Amino acid sequence: MKSISFEHGVEHVAVSDWEDFVTFMGARLLFPHYVWRGQRDSAWRLEPTLDRILRKLGKAGDVRTANAHLMRFKRAIRGRRGTNPPEISSENDWWALGQHHGLASPLLDWTESPFVAAFFAFESSAPGSTGTRMVFAVSKTAVEIRSREIARAHRGSARPPIVEFVEPFSNENPRLVNQRALFTRTPSGMDLESWFRANFPRGHKHVRLRKYEVPETERETALRSLNRMNINHSSLFPDLYGASKYANLNLEIARY
Repeated sequence: MKSISFEHGVEHVAVSDWEDFVTFMGARLLFPHYVWRGQRDSAWRLEPTLDRILRKLGKAGDVRTANAHLMRFKRAIRGRRGTNPPEISSENDWWALGQHHGLASPLLDWTESPFVAAFFAFESSAPGSTGTRMVFAVSKTAVEIRSREIARAHRGSARPPIVEFVEPFSNENPRLVNQRALFTRTPSGMDLESWFRANFPRGHKHVRLRKYEVPETERETALRSLNRMNINHSSLFPDLYGASKYANLNLEIARY
């Protein structure tokens, strides 16, 4: 394992193999204020799907387009949430419901478990552009403290440039419980790492965002190991989709 860079509170570490990652995570389990995310390609930004789509359309940060997109979803699902569906009052809860069903949203998925995050980094067999996968860790406490400071400085703004943590209480997404999941919402058009670089000094001494880069060649070893921990499609997706994907991986990976 070697450190590649550290600035603005963002540390980038290259992990030699899966065993190295597991060993390093052992010490990190003592820090419950971190939340975790895995991505298939280490070059991808910490950017939600809606922001990525709007950026490609030349509409990065366009709040009006985002609001129209959410309103279109709300109209489209009328009468489709079953009998007596629970009331949704929060905009972020509407986005969370939509994201669960495939809607492009400004939310980014996280988990309280580094190994669940690693599962999502290695789940897909599709190769990335770099030959490495990435697991991210964010200090939830540090982000909340800095966001409160920013909110005070922008008192009166409809939406100050903060990072929100979204933890829906809706019963419509049982996967959230199994995956120990929550979401972040960054300012429109800004990925999470850019937010850190904008809001923490370059010489900031404490790590607030960690990036663990793991070789893609470790995929099968990682998934076998995670399956022994009962981290697999069947446990994380308590539905027919999860059962099917779990069966498929047993075909794909020897001794899974």
